[in-house]
Amino acid sequence: MIDDGGIMSDSRLRFEVLGPLRAWHGEKRLDLGPVRQQAVLAALLLRPDVTVSHYELTDGLWEKPPESNVLPVYVRRLRQCLDTSGEKPRDSVIVSDRGGYRFASGGVRLDVARLEEVAVVAAAAEESGDLVTAVNTFADALRLFHGEPLTGLPGAFVQGERRRLEERRLLLLRRKLRAQLKLGRFDEVIGELSALVSADPPSEPLAALLMRALYGGGRQAEALEVFTDVRERLVEQLGVEPGEELRQVQEAVLRGDDAQLGVTQRRETTRRVRNELPATNGELVGRDRELALLAEEGDPEAVSVDAVDGVPGAGKTTLAVRAAHRLRESYPDGALFVNLHGYTEGREPVTPERALRRLLRAVGVEDGVMPDDLDELAASWRAATANLRLLLVLDNAESAGQVRPLLPSGPGSRVLVTSRRRLSGLDADRRVSLGALGLEAAEKLLGRIVGAPRAEGERFAVRALAGLCGRLPLALRIAGARLQNRPMWTFKDLVDRMSDDERRLGELTAEDRSVEVALRLSYEQLRPAEQTAFSVLGLTPTPEFDRLSVAALLDCSPAEAERRLESLVDASLVQEPASGRYRLHDLVAVYARRLAGEMPEEAAGAARERVYGLYVSAVRRASEWGVARFPVESGRGPFSGQRDASAWLDAAGDLPDVVTQAAEAGLDDLACSIAEGLVDYLARQQRYHECRTALQVALPLAERAEDERLISSLRFCLGYAYAMQGQLDRARGWFDDALRAGQASGDRGVEARALGGLTMADLIEGHHERAIPGMGRVMVLAEEVGDSWLAERALSALGYLAYLRGEHEDALTHLARARDLGEEIGSPGMLARVLCHSGTVRLEIGRFAEAALDLRRSVELAEETTDGLLTATSLVRLGAAELELGNLDAAFELQRRALTAVTEETIVGMESEIRNRLGRTHLAAGDPVAAREHFEWVLTAIGSDGDSQQRALALEGLDLTRQSARRR
Repeated sequence: MIDDGGIMSDSRLRFEVLGPLRAWHGEKRLDLGPVRQQAVLAALLLRPDVTVSHYELTDGLWEKPPESNVLPVYVRRLRQCLDTSGEKPRDSVIVSDRGGYRFASGGVRLDVARLEEVAVVAAAAEESGDLVTAVNTFADALRLFHGEPLTGLPGAFVQGERRRLEERRLLLLRRKLRAQLKLGRFDEVIGELSALVSADPPSEPLAALLMRALYGGGRQAEALEVFTDVRERLVEQLGVEPGEELRQVQEAVLRGDDAQLGVTQRRETTRRVRNELPATNGELVGRDRELALLAEEGDPEAVSVDAVDGVPGAGKTTLAVRAAHRLRESYPDGALFVNLHGYTEGREPVTPERALRRLLRAVGVEDGVMPDDLDELAASWRAATANLRLLLVLDNAESAGQVRPLLPSGPGSRVLVTSRRRLSGLDADRRVSLGALGLEAAEKLLGRIVGAPRAEGERFAVRALAGLCGRLPLALRIAGARLQNRPMWTFKDLVDRMSDDERRLGELTAEDRSVEVALRLSYEQLRPAEQTAFSVLGLTPTPEFDRLSVAALLDCSPAEAERRLESLVDASLVQEPASGRYRLHDLVAVYARRLAGEMPEEAAGAARERVYGLYVSAVRRASEWGVARFPVESGRGPFSGQRDASAWLDAAGDLPDVVTQAAEAGLDDLACSIAEGLVDYLARQQRYHECRTALQVALPLAERAEDERLISSLRFCLGYAYAMQGQLDRARGWFDDALRAGQASGDRGVEARALGGLTMADLIEGHHERAIPGMGRVMVLAEEVGDSWLAERALSALGYLAYLRGEHEDALTHLARARDLGEEIGSPGMLARVLCHSGTVRLEIGRFAEAALDLRRSVELAEETTDGLLTATSLVRLGAAELELGNLDAAFELQRRALTAVTEETIVGMESEIRNRLGRTHLAAGDPVAAREHFEWVLTAIGSDGDSQQRALALEGLDLTRQSARRR
């Protein structure tokens, strides 16, 4: 055998692509960054020592060209990641050639290369007749695969390589299995092939190998059943007959032609046992992980119990039956199946007594000797199965109490239980919960049912239909059956019919199969309190929710809301994707919305007002704007403070959509108040697009709102959002509108803030002659209306203006007043800003140790308040202070953290400052090449008309890099 641990344990740099893309430098695992960056690396790795043009990379990895040329950024990051031992870029494994990039493979090992080396040895052993070595070596090669090749990476190039490598794996697998057959290892081949042949569409070469193995193992009838099953699936799904190879194997099995089948020694036919398992004619797609878990061997010394639960229509029975078929050969005394009818339209659940009599008959106990009492029946069942090794499938159970008496007692027996409820009262070795399929699996299932040609011609409609079916197997099969029976319909026809909530569930009905009936059965088995809770979930403004929002809907305590939610989780009507977070499956949500629509309007309206009022409380508590803008009594709710409210909003989902939902519900004041309160919270996290989206939804509603101040306040909010992103022209327009509206309505608070916004724009644009008196007026107004937030902003601006005039002590005096104000009202965000400003002044006048103290505390407070822009600003300037204090490593660490805090919405000026300072740190470290990259980025990003200060710093930095390079 070949040592498969040897994918280059002796090599400096090694890569794996036969699974998720991974890389190591020696023993250190490397972080390869985001998936698109990994796809760039894969494209170069799999064409080693070949120059790949920029066009080939972009075309092969993006469906449409990216808006900006991100390829050099990805390559630079990959070099930083891969060249960890300090090589210079010219020595990098990724080489820049004219018009493209090349991966230099010298000294690098790749598992694909190792695969081919092992495969050659295996083939040579096979050709020489050394079949044992061939089998072992082919197995070594197959073990190099550790998942789907290039798992999760996007792009046409990667998809093509993934298919090629998967075909290579299947070829090696077939060669190994053929060698095992020649050696007479029939059980090994049967066990490995049974699961593979059950996949859809079936592989004819693998089916032929399974038939040979079954025949060689003395199971001629089962070999012929494989042919029949495969033929039926090929005809039904693809409209084709089996190929020549499979037909020849069938004929050879019928004739008993050992030579034709390559079988030199057959076993005698094994004894048949009772097998009640239903046929595996249901489609099983997208459940590979769950199937593998259920098909694992159980404890040979005990009875193993596996419980499968899930939302109605998730395919629990299909999964359990498919797993049972995989397992049945390991249970010599039979495979039994009982439908307990826990959730069947028009049927009462099967009693344990009735099920026990059925099972006792199945193992040969006569009716005449069966007792009537449940306990005695259960004792008889245990006695009858004490020496048996059984496989038992208990389908559609209502409760754990229905199941417990039915468990056999024979050591090594296996029980698979399916139920819509989570049977917490049942001791289970494994639990599997089923939800919706992945999108790709759902599309695949539809394509198989309806036919690949029809599906291929309407890819977008297939995807839309899969989404409307909630990617639920039952719904997908019903939709597919409807299209099968109506060949004149297109996928889009059915999508159009299902696009309306009112019609969707009705369309998902085919004879005795109905998604709506399945949901109604589950709902009707709930207790009244749980039914009420489920109904109001149709009013939730977000797909995910928690106990606070449900408590608001129900007007109950959070603890009571959580109890009801957990009961609904156990009933598989609510999903819990994370602890304390809940959601409804898409079709379950449609049903819940239907029930909510049947609620009395007064009750539904009150529930909506309570839940949207909860959002008003959250956004106001999360904001630093304080009582000057928000009434205290409506900003508290269940939240203890800013951090508590911000954490709740972090998990709340799409916040602009909440504003939209409130607007559509006719709750104008609540919609506007949520949008207003969101501004500070979203701006701190640099989520400016979401901020503007929410405000643009709310702005037209302000004219109808009872709270007249919202007309001017929302205009100021839009100006603030634009200003924070550096779009000062647009900001001025909205600040002007807010100022006029505030003056007209007598809203002195918004008038003061609008004037502050306009004056801050003057300051940023360098109009200091207007900014100095303007900030004085803002300060007076802020004190007049009691707006501490605005007062701090004005004091900080006055401090900055004093600093620009060289009046450093005056600057620090203004900032000290602002700090006192922040400490007085206990605002961590305000303190963080003031400390950043004072630290910056001290940094610029050479008081580096004092600057570091201020900036270090500013970082802590900015992170506490999730202020992304302020965090980045404080980090990069703290790094500059550490550099001046001689702490080079600390400077690098801080400035790199600052760069990672940058997002797509961060203003260019901020990232320019970070890169300029990081470039100076690289120069101090004696690395002018790395420094030059940062300075060049700044010049490219800001252009000739951008931030003049940062442009000048970048040009100065480039001049220093040239001087440094000449000295070297």
